[in-house]
Amino acid sequence: MAVPEPDARLAQEKEEESEEESEVLEESPCGRWQKRREQVNQGNMPGIQSTFLAMDTEEGVEVVWNELLFTDKKAFKAHEEKIKTMFEQLVLVDHPNIVKLHKYWLDVKDSKARVIFITEYVSSGSLKQFLKKTKKNHKAMNARAWKRWCTQILSALSFLHSCEPPIIHGNLTSDTIFIQHNGLIKIGSEKADGTAVDIFSFGMCALEMAVLEIQTNGDTRVSEEAIARARHSLDDPNMREFILSCLTLNPDKRPTAHNLLFHRVLFEVHSLKLLAAHCFINHQYLMPENVVEEKIKELDLNMVMAEIRREGRPGAQWRYSEVSFLELDKFLEDVRNGIYPLMNFAVSRPHALPRALSQPQEDPQKAKTPTPEPFDVETRKVVQMQCNMELNEDKSQWHLTLLLILEDKLHRQLSYDLLPTDNSKDLATELVHYGFIHEVSPCCPQIWSPWSSSSPSQAGLGFLFPPNSAPGAVPRGTAPCGTC
Repeated sequence: MAVPEPDARLAQEKEEESEEESEVLEESPCGRWQKRREQVNQGNMPGIQSTFLAMDTEEGVEVVWNELLFTDKKAFKAHEEKIKTMFEQLVLVDHPNIVKLHKYWLDVKDSKARVIFITEYVSSGSLKQFLKKTKKNHKAMNARAWKRWCTQILSALSFLHSCEPPIIHGNLTSDTIFIQHNGLIKIGSEKADGTAVDIFSFGMCALEMAVLEIQTNGDTRVSEEAIARARHSLDDPNMREFILSCLTLNPDKRPTAHNLLFHRVLFEVHSLKLLAAHCFINHQYLMPENVVEEKIKELDLNMVMAEIRREGRPGAQWRYSEVSFLELDKFLEDVRNGIYPLMNFAVSRPHALPRALSQPQEDPQKAKTPTPEPFDVETRKVVQMQCNMELNEDKSQWHLTLLLILEDKLHRQLSYDLLPTDNSKDLATELVHYGFIHEVSPCCPQIWSPWSSSSPSQAGLGFLFPPNSAPGAVPRGTAPCGTC
């Protein structure tokens, strides 16, 4: 029997190791989330015993399976309602600079209990890892990048602190701040008491980002002397003053996250380009997905886009041919992802977390079953719906296709062969029952068709079945929802 070559044997060992790491150890009660053997370092809150890589079988993406273990079942029962309330609120938090918490459920055994929750996977690692790599390469922190990161972190903190009731992170460090390859910063969302603790933690992170590392001389705790040395090493007096205001010992005198966005070291008048990009992104549900590409096709690239006229001397003109549409697409994507938040001129306002719409926690005792009952409740509203109906090949039956765009930009495509007995009310009820749409969505998305010359005033799926439909007509179209 031939002995494998060393390279072949090494490749085989790696393949076996990869298969072992991808082995499914456990599933969520609904079967959507699959826990793998591979562990990841993405703990967002203190007390988490283990974090595993997991698979979202519905969306086909990797997520993080977090486990919070309670060895004392009585202690868990005493705090069970508080834990449920906290996680129900955190599931509703949606911000581009905050790690998304998708789902949670309780696993209560005879002697112990677990809180299991699924969070977004940030594959590029923590801010601390990035800072260590930067220092190892003998590079200094770019002031522009420092400002951009501070703005993103403060944007997330301002959002959390303005919720009603306020959400306090309570564990903000460079280990719990995650950075994507495109420069997008994300923090976890947790619960603690007092917003001032987050401001102090942010000041420490801002200082660490500026100097890359705060020397501790082997101590586990950062001393006041180490903080002072790091602060005095900064060349920019505005940066020093900014960080010092966050590290004030009296918590009552620390600025809010919202006020820090106005500090002269960060504040800048937004460009018209950025304002226009945010306006475009915020109203994109009014337009087709490929609207930029379609508009480019319609443009005469030699047409003058902007002009400056000067008396007595030649003016300046800019034509569409001078615009890099690839760069424009990337800029819009960066704005959409939260890299350039538009926070430092808006009035702070509370973001209420509706308890009535909170997602129900999963029941671990619920047995998996191939029957369609019960289903997870969909809490995201539909902001755009595209509908298409066409006859099948033998012209005997209508085939319905729906493309739903939910408020978190998730796309969901559904198809169905219509029966003669179907009506809009029953179809809408089934969509809610099977967890495809929120219960208020059927009356919100508006579908228009060529059968009607009026504006799309009839809501929901009713327009799919107009009273005087023309034989062979194909209804299709999209309209925004004004109430979602």
